[in-house]
Amino acid sequence: LQKILILLQVTLSVVVGKTLMILFPNAMKRYILKMGEKSRMNQNPKFSYENWGPTFFSFEYLLFVLKVKWKRLEDEAYEGHLAPNTPVVTLGGEVRHLLDFMQDNRPLILNFGSCT
Repeated sequence: LQKILILLQVTLSVVVGKTLMILFPNAMKRYILKMGEKSRMNQNPKFSYENWGPTFFSFEYLLFVLKVKWKRLEDEAYEGHLAPNTPVVTLGGEVRHLLDFMQDNRPLILNFGSCT
């Protein structure tokens, strides 16, 4: 049910966005550039609006957003429920799953930090 609701929400926003890009291309370009400022996408000198702007609200955009949002559904944790088996990357670059590190009845301790 959650996936269907996400599908409807994302599809509606892509259809509206694509329609607005067709009807008001200059206003949508300004809007997308403003979004690029927030994400710092436009600070990369190798990317111009022509490289990434027109990809917004495309079919590929729709599929990508759906994939990300559906994947996030699997990562939600709820008190009293099993922990999600989230993919993690080892220091060696190998993709594993969080619960792969469980050993017998020992608790799994997660330590989050930063090395800067």
